[in-house]
Amino acid sequence: MRHKHGYRKLGRTSSHRKALLKNLAIALIKSGKIETTLPKAKELRVYVEKLITRARLGDFNAHRVVFANLQDKTSTHRLVNEIAPNFKERNGGYTRIIKTRIRRGDAAEMAFIEFVA
Repeated sequence: MRHKHGYRKLGRTSSHRKALLKNLAIALIKSGKIETTLPKAKELRVYVEKLITRARLGDFNAHRVVFANLQDKTSTHRLVNEIAPNFKERNGGYTRIIKTRIRRGDAAEMAFIEFVA
């Protein structure tokens, strides 16, 4: 049972899950909108919103923290300098999840995740 458990395991080891969320976050930052399964989208929302909250500061330490999580210079630069300043006046809720379809192969619920503004 997962009563009050803090996160979704997504059927992966901790290192695989960390790599998955990092790569999904990079894809979301680069394209602005991606389609993935609903549980992955919900877990990605938590991951990305913490990064945006930190990136809103825009200082050197914000760059360091975001780069430590993403390990991608272009995505870090884009998040801190282009995306995060759009959310200066917003207290959370930077992403939106829209349910789209049921995937044909395994009947997984699919969803779009995108930035709000």
